[in-house]
Amino acid sequence: MIRLWQVVLLMLALGVSAEEQRAAFAWKAPRTGAGVFSDALGMLDREKEEYATNLVVYATNGVARSKASVASLEVARRLIALSIHLSPRNKRALVAKYQLERGVVPAVLPSEYSSEVLAKLLFTRSQILRQQGGDENLFLARVFTELAAEFDPKNEEAVYACELQRLDFGRIDWSELTDVKPSAVVDPVDLP
Repeated sequence: MIRLWQVVLLMLALGVSAEEQRAAFAWKAPRTGAGVFSDALGMLDREKEEYATNLVVYATNGVARSKASVASLEVARRLIALSIHLSPRNKRALVAKYQLERGVVPAVLPSEYSSEVLAKLLFTRSQILRQQGGDENLFLARVFTELAAEFDPKNEEAVYACELQRLDFGRIDWSELTDVKPSAVVDPVDLP
């Protein structure tokens, strides 16, 4: 027979464990604002939607497989923000953001691409964006190149291009995508 004090200790231990799990799952939702990409971005809407979906699936599968480790949550934060910038109404991105804001670890989803194939697609698309020119295309090209190297460190072409752009421009400042500052609000009193 279990003594009362053993039951109390067991309940306290379970309570502390639950508190530790809640504290360990520290999700900071990205603030994306109105979005950094306009119609000047050299991608079709359908293409942006597909890239956004595949990036979110990659991110949420990483969170689910690692049981919401801090590193996986940071990767998810970056990829969900990028996905929302590419396609503001993307179902996978909005659902994942909602779930993570509430401390729910997303389920593992079937993926169309392995990380190696997704890295090749991102790297190839980055080269096309770079050829198209323009500020938005060049910025997204740099982001895709960095992600391609991160997703598949064995892809020598992506890693080399990533290292060259790091030497030339530095690392990507993800706060441009994850922590967009709200635009200045104009007070109606100040209007002429």
